[in-house]
Amino acid sequence: MSAHQYDHGHTAAGWVGFGIATVGAVVAGAGVCAVSGTLIAAGLGVGVVGLLVTWALHLAGWGKGPGARPREEWGWRVRDSAAAGGHADCLGCRLAGRGRRGERAGRETGAAPARHAEVEPVTEPETALVGAAGTGTGR
Repeated sequence: MSAHQYDHGHTAAGWVGFGIATVGAVVAGAGVCAVSGTLIAAGLGVGVVGLLVTWALHLAGWGKGPGARPREEWGWRVRDSAAAGGHADCLGCRLAGRGRRGERAGRETGAAPARHAEVEPVTEPETALVGAAGTGTGR
C-alpha cells in the first residue's frame, strides 16, 4: 500500500527518465559554464536518450497513462495492466500505434468510423470587433 492518498504518478519510467534528464541537464549546464558547444550538445543528446528510454519503459508497462490508476497499481514497482492495449488519451501510445485499435478495426472491416459530436463555431458579436482593427480609435 502506498503512503500517499492520491495517485501522484510515481512510476519506474518516470524515475528513470527523471534521472537521465537530470544527468543531461547537468552536462548541458557544465557546457554552458565551460562555454563548450560539445558539452551542450552532449547534454541535449543525453536528454533525448532519456526521453526515448522513458517512452520505451512506458510502452513496456512501467509508466502510466493519463488519469488516475487503480489503487492497487499506485506503487512505482507495479507494471501498468493497460499498457499493452494503449492508453486512450496518451500521445506516447498513439505515436507507437496503440490506443485507437477500435477505429483501425472498424476501417479494416468496412464499418463506418465513429463520428465526433458536431459543435457550432463560437462567433463574437460585431460590436466587440469595432475598434479592434485599429480604425476609428484615434491612435
